[in-house]
Amino acid sequence: MQGVIEFSICLFFSKLVSYTFLYWLPFYIGKSTKSSSEDAAYLSTPFDLGGIAGAILAGYATDRTKASAITCIVMLVAAIPMMFIYEMFGSTTFTMNVVLQLITGALVNGPYALITTAVAAELGDKVKDNSRALATVTAIIDGMGSIGAAIGPLFASLVMSSGWNNVFYMMMGADLLAFLSLIRIARCEWIRLTASRNSETVII
Repeated sequence: MQGVIEFSICLFFSKLVSYTFLYWLPFYIGKSTKSSSEDAAYLSTPFDLGGIAGAILAGYATDRTKASAITCIVMLVAAIPMMFIYEMFGSTTFTMNVVLQLITGALVNGPYALITTAVAAELGDKVKDNSRALATVTAIIDGMGSIGAAIGPLFASLVMSSGWNNVFYMMMGADLLAFLSLIRIARCEWIRLTASRNSETVII
């Protein structure tokens, strides 16, 4: 099924990053800000709140453009420098930490939420004469994502011994691979959008 492999690979790396943040962010905040375990747990909640906003934003953008791969790529590419910025400046002040977490959470979790819901449903609907296609596509995509979710925190625990900056580099690299996996589909979407825009111009 066209697109399933690409989005499965993308979700693998996207969920790897998301779950690495989920499990290791409170610990990182505690180390970088010298906060207690309880305070660090509370201070990590803006990342999840940003994720909610990112999921809504990704869904809205896809509804407007009908280009889910391009939407994911934009957010994935923007998430890479934001992770670097958060690692560099997130521990400077409380306000900076919260703001950067909100933005990073939105960019990291937006593609992940979009792929597991709207994209899976769209790919399932494209398969004709198969009422179980949606369940099959969802299982394949989410299954790959679950593998990434399991591997990410494990890799982080191994990399962390060499420094937290390497954990962030690992997540940036995973986001880069997620972006690369969608280039072919995004290119097809861009051609379709350009052709549609040109046809509208001719009609006008």
